[in-house]
Amino acid sequence: MSYFIELVVSGLAIGAIYGLVAMGFAVIYKATGIVNFAQGEMGMLTAYASWSIAVTLGTGAVLTVLVAVVVGALLGLICERLIMRPMLGESVLSVVLVTVGLSVMLRSLVTLIWGASPHKFAVAGADTIVHLGGIGMRVSQIAVIAVLLLALAGFWVFLSRSRFGVAMRAVAADEKTARLMGVSTARVQAVAWAAASGLAGLAGAFFAVIYGLAPTIFELGLKAFPATVLGGFDAILGSGVSGLVIGVLENLVGGYLPSTLKEIAGFVLILVVLMVRPFGLFGEKRIERV
Repeated sequence: MSYFIELVVSGLAIGAIYGLVAMGFAVIYKATGIVNFAQGEMGMLTAYASWSIAVTLGTGAVLTVLVAVVVGALLGLICERLIMRPMLGESVLSVVLVTVGLSVMLRSLVTLIWGASPHKFAVAGADTIVHLGGIGMRVSQIAVIAVLLLALAGFWVFLSRSRFGVAMRAVAADEKTARLMGVSTARVQAVAWAAASGLAGLAGAFFAVIYGLAPTIFELGLKAFPATVLGGFDAILGSGVSGLVIGVLENLVGGYLPSTLKEIAGFVLILVVLMVRPFGLFGEKRIERV
């Protein structure tokens, strides 16, 4: 029984990282209607930049997290302003292909600047073991779960209570009508890219601290994608919760079944769920009249 609990607890930690990336996917999709396939690479680049700043300035745990958010948000704003905004009005396929090109560019940039060798992202106190009910967890694992919960609460308040959150929901529902009502769609999209990249930056930094810093961090985008599909592309909070589900499922499959099945567990789950709920567990059902 203790082995099962250990698998669930460690699955929640990696699932929280998936959830942060998945929320980023959903934020951009909700504001722009496109899927950003460079989400994992943004988290990777932010993790490396945060590591360089932490090594240079000797930042502590809290400051390192803040640096990851700020660097990630700035990266998102730069990509939106220089690459994505000129694509406004183009077909969805063209924009998605641009994000694919952006992912390749960011991956190559990281290898060019920092090399392909792995590094240790050491943060004071991150590896300290805390025993909860007989189960040992690192402080960094507890922290990333707490950060995901804070992000879920923050986005719930933002989307339901803030004026800008209502504007984002309006753009997602009907962009043309929202523009006619005076909503700046360009500003909404810029904020969406900044928020999504900030979430990816958090995920990348936490992953680097817990599991090590390497160029393969970009695979977080691929691992978190099933969580977005499972929760629903238009469900930001649902995507975050689904990340926890995917993380726990992967750990249980890897612990009790052949390890090769761990990599496909999330995709098998979304295939099963989509046959029943094509719009995801938390997504809004859309009815189109023809």
